[in-house]
Amino acid sequence: MALAGLLIGGFAGSSWAQTATSLRSTPPSSTPPSLSREQVQSALGKLDALVLDAMERTGVPGIAVAVVYQDEVVYAKGFGVQEVGKPEPIDTDTVFQLASVSKPISSTIIAELVGRGKIAWDDPIRKHLPFFALSDPYVSAYATFEDMLSHRSGLYTASGDLLEDLGYDRAYILAHLDQQPLDSFRSSYNYSNFGYTVGGEAAAVAAGAAWEDLAEDILFKPLGMTRSSFRHADYMAHENRARIHAIGKDAAGPAWVAKYERDPDAEAPAGSASASINDVARYLRLQLDEGRFDGKAVIDADALAVTHMPHMIPSLPRTQTSRTGFYGLGWNVRYGELGQVAIGHSGAFYLGAATNINLLLGEGLGIAALTNAAPIGVAEAITNDFLDIVRNGAPTVDWLGFYGMVFQSMRDAEAAEFDYGPAPSGARHPGPPADYVGTYENGYYGPVVIAAEGDGLAMTLGPADAPTTRALMPYDGDTFTFETFGENAVGPTGAAFSRDPSGAVSELILEYYDRNGLGTFRHAAKN
Repeated sequence: MALAGLLIGGFAGSSWAQTATSLRSTPPSSTPPSLSREQVQSALGKLDALVLDAMERTGVPGIAVAVVYQDEVVYAKGFGVQEVGKPEPIDTDTVFQLASVSKPISSTIIAELVGRGKIAWDDPIRKHLPFFALSDPYVSAYATFEDMLSHRSGLYTASGDLLEDLGYDRAYILAHLDQQPLDSFRSSYNYSNFGYTVGGEAAAVAAGAAWEDLAEDILFKPLGMTRSSFRHADYMAHENRARIHAIGKDAAGPAWVAKYERDPDAEAPAGSASASINDVARYLRLQLDEGRFDGKAVIDADALAVTHMPHMIPSLPRTQTSRTGFYGLGWNVRYGELGQVAIGHSGAFYLGAATNINLLLGEGLGIAALTNAAPIGVAEAITNDFLDIVRNGAPTVDWLGFYGMVFQSMRDAEAAEFDYGPAPSGARHPGPPADYVGTYENGYYGPVVIAAEGDGLAMTLGPADAPTTRALMPYDGDTFTFETFGENAVGPTGAAFSRDPSGAVSELILEYYDRNGLGTFRHAAKN
């Protein structure tokens, strides 16, 4: 989901991409450490209380946290349960879905391919993935790994995400991105899961391996990350795994429910990684020690440093005193008042997972928080609370309240876009079911089949081997509603039929799927 980019998005100046590219062979400058071991130890002593307070305030079922300092895992602990209503506890080997924390893991893997000379950051994607195409021929020919991994290709946020919700696989989705309209190339930032996936897939092809195997060979095996994978089936095979939890309701009001499974294999490089907190701690050690693990070089240091550099400006500062935030290659990049480099990333599935990692590179300090609940700001609050205490002795902000408010406002805005309340007064009756029955074609989403079901209508769409059916409920005349589904679901939305001059139904617009103008389905028998 788009929130996984850690609440950033917006505009970037047209010259920024060129500036970042010119610096890609130069490691970032660092400042001397400014934190003492005593400051870190004092904050560690307060971390249990921070986590328990967040759980009490939100009811989040399970959390795992790890802290790395000066190449040592100084804290690793699990809290709560794997699934609401069951006794199995979260421990440091419990496997979580990482969602978009997959992105920095993926750019790390790709960095090693750069170090080995298999690819270059400024290689055009099409050099390694010949079928790659977007709607602009120039972008198709010249978009690079840097462009795709920094979200500056022009693909709009959520391009391809609804195809994933329908159940289409990676090959289908990547082959249909050329129907998506584009924002400006290299001068606009739009967080795109499948744009990022393009970069990972091209790297895998260049290496001559499936992405999932490449991740094991380059990163997971060398680091001893034995409970990590980019395959959803591997996550599901663990008995000790954190079930994902969405926000539902019970007799007492809002409650966490483990009612969904989230299979993100289609966007593997962007969102399908799973791991235990012990494994994530190993990954943090690698990042903080410039690609080394236990003193041995695992990832090329120069190529890894490029991932930590600014490549895009997601949004301009909102006030004259606030600092610009940047996006690297799979990392949010921030600079402190003394030039200290901080990198991080969030991961989020509305169906029930939220994660965050936060690193201070010059201090050798990093923290990760994994949760098995939908994003409400808990993971971000824990990592920011901890780093705030390290620096200042106590939190200077109610981070949980702040991030909770931001996540809720973003979710409310998305839901409001497709808000369907009760039918309007004086709503017209629909025509007879036979008026609407038939197959409606769409080159992006595939066909929709409308069939009579009892006295009403049902709509079937998605891949032929795993279609989804939804009831169409009368709303007003030729407009019906249906319940959206999947990671990006927003509740009921509209299905509006239109008629030709003869009065026959000829077209169907599915409002929820009409983002970027792709939601028109034409009656096969009328066209």
